[in-house]
Amino acid sequence: MNTTRRAGLALALLAALGAPVLASDKYPGKPVTVIVPQAAGGANDAIARVIAQKLSEQTGQQFIVDNRPGAGGNVGTALAARAKADGYTLMLTADSSYVINPSLYKNPGFDPLKDFEPVSPVANAGYVLVANNGFPAKNVGELIAMAKAQPGKIMIGSAGNGTLNHLFGEMLGKAAGIQLVHVPYKGAAAAVTDLVGGQVQVSVQSLPSSIAFIRSGKLKVLGVVNEKRVAALPEVPTIGETVQGLGYTPWYGLFAPAGTPKPVLAQLQAELAKALDAPDVREKLAGVGAEPYKSSPEQFAAMIRGELPRWAQVVKDSGATVD
Repeated sequence: MNTTRRAGLALALLAALGAPVLASDKYPGKPVTVIVPQAAGGANDAIARVIAQKLSEQTGQQFIVDNRPGAGGNVGTALAARAKADGYTLMLTADSSYVINPSLYKNPGFDPLKDFEPVSPVANAGYVLVANNGFPAKNVGELIAMAKAQPGKIMIGSAGNGTLNHLFGEMLGKAAGIQLVHVPYKGAAAAVTDLVGGQVQVSVQSLPSSIAFIRSGKLKVLGVVNEKRVAALPEVPTIGETVQGLGYTPWYGLFAPAGTPKPVLAQLQAELAKALDAPDVREKLAGVGAEPYKSSPEQFAAMIRGELPRWAQVVKDSGATVD
């Protein structure tokens, strides 16, 4: 039997057994669904649409964003975990859903270490501590002084119990020795609406969710949550410049179901790296207060393993639980 015939029979046998027969130079051969476990209009959705559009342009196949919100991101994440591991269903999610939810929910519906292949981080988003215009404090130092003078009087809104907005507020309170009254909302949009209206005084928000209100003068920024100042607001100090050692840089990353073939992962990583270097992608991400974030899959996986116990301790200290 000649070599060509043997190769053909081997491929036919693999196909009959249901094994994936995928070559990196053939992927993608059809549209790709990118599950976003958060609602349309939020930070993750905005970032995902920028990336999906660029990947569509580069590959000639559509990368279609599919918003599947619910249970703090668990609904869409669990759906992605159960998807066929062939590279045609991916997930682009926020760090909060991926590394916080496993400690926050008794049964989130997925295992972050076993159910996914970390493809690559995609972007860092700016997060800010914002206040309504009627609030006297102009910066973090003034907020802390007010909170110490009026313990239990300043209300801080969040997107819900156990969200990054909530937990960073708890971290700020603990680090600065102040007591802020947590007011949870059903999503960031509702929290921002009440913040602008004066029902709460301050809130931690992503720049993609709040930058329009900041630019229009409806909200003022007291400090940047990130460890470094953000390009969108270079003049605004980080909270860590006032409260030493306090800071966190939120990330968004692309994941594939566990077992996705390595050639497909390699092709995705190459296309994503190319997209993140593109000037138009950088410009569009900057427009929503985000910046490209590149690292190797190994570094990405190691970061996730490190963040899971860190956030587990923060959740424990906050007392936050969601059934």
